[in-house]
Amino acid sequence: MTVRGPTLFSGYWGNAAATAQDFRDGWFHMGDVFVRHADGSLDFVDRLKYLIKSGGENIYPAEIERVLLAHPSVRDAAVVRRQDARWGEVPVAFVACDPGAFDGAALMAFCREHLPGYKVPKELRSIPLEALPRSSTGKIQRHELEKRL
Repeated sequence: MTVRGPTLFSGYWGNAAATAQDFRDGWFHMGDVFVRHADGSLDFVDRLKYLIKSGGENIYPAEIERVLLAHPSVRDAAVVRRQDARWGEVPVAFVACDPGAFDGAALMAFCREHLPGYKVPKELRSIPLEALPRSSTGKIQRHELEKRL
């Protein structure tokens, strides 16, 4: 998505390269992907930088995370990419469940029930809720999880 307007910030402090990349032709390129509906409303899909390209298919981690978070035992989840010799990249999910409630087979079955086959995570990893790496604003730091793969 791109935006512009008089109240938009003018660039990144001390980072001319990032400013040049994200500000082009008078527009700020947010890096977010949205779907526009027939009524003109928008729904957020995910950040473009998190896109997983698997066997020619585009997979947005947020789609998989929404399914995992709908499972009653899941407290939080984060999906990241893992390099794969056959598919290029595949999704891997880090899942924080209620204590003692992680059941990988049941979660995989739940994912298969609610996602197309190519979006089902190739691996589920149990992680304590407090062990999910977070920024100072509480966002999960996906790059830290990718380092663990």
